Amino acid sequence: MKIAAAAYPIDWFEDFAEYEIKLTSWVEKAEGADLLVFPEYGAMELASLGGREVAGDLEASLHEVARHADAVGELHQRLAARHGCHILAASGPVFTGERPVNRAVLYGPGGLVGHQDKQIMTRFEREEWNVTGASGLRIFDTALGRIGILICYDSEFPLLGRVLAEAQAELILVPSCTDTIAGFHRVRIGAMARALESQCVVVHSPTVGSCDWSPAVDENRGRAAIYGPPDGFWPETGVIAEGEMDRPGWVFARIDLSEVSRSRREGAVLPFAHWPESTAAKLLSD
Repeated sequence: MKIAAAAYPIDWFEDFAEYEIKLTSWVEKAEGADLLVFPEYGAMELASLGGREVAGDLEASLHEVARHADAVGELHQRLAARHGCHILAASGPVFTGERPVNRAVLYGPGGLVGHQDKQIMTRFEREEWNVTGASGLRIFDTALGRIGILICYDSEFPLLGRVLAEAQAELILVPSCTDTIAGFHRVRIGAMARALESQCVVVHSPTVGSCDWSPAVDENRGRAAIYGPPDGFWPETGVIAEGEMDRPGWVFARIDLSEVSRSRREGAVLPFAHWPESTAAKLLSD
């Protein structure tokens, strides 16, 4: 399959039609990719539709973005059907209760596939934004393969990745939004570690660039990349493809997911199979 990972800038829109033009253009520029991955909180650009005052307010911007969810879903379904591809839409707030969750939605050529909510909140989400976690990981059994999603900070927790690996995920998608180089590298290192220990492919898609009208996504650092396990069947660095730092655009890679099962059987090392030995480890006393 051909995978496209987006390094995605946050833009200002005067109306929803401008957003539709942007997203349509991005999908068309994906050059026939089978799977397109957009980043965490990329949907926050829709806060611009409420005007400067709304877009600049942390709480009001959440509600503004959430109210466009149906139109966003319909647009992604049309684009996935038209181009015969799977699209992980940029995540954004969804109000399932009093407080919103951060939700990434996966669409396929036949319509909605499902959604994944972020599990573990960062300090900003907890302490300033009051966006909440929603426990429960999912596996999406698609025509492309078995897909799991770890949204940004979630990728930094090995046990979340292991849940997906034990469910035979072959491909893990990591949409992210980080405002510092250190934050980007935390997610990058986590994503690469999940690829190593689970012996699978991980797709990392960040937001990039500055946004002077939103306190939520004002600074965005990162580069898009596709990682694999450096175990003999993939690049020695574990980096299958990556873009330039902070440069918007797509990063592409062609992947044969049958190599995932081969890695898990025949890799130079077998961390996927040997994981239970690590959980059995105990502290030795003197």
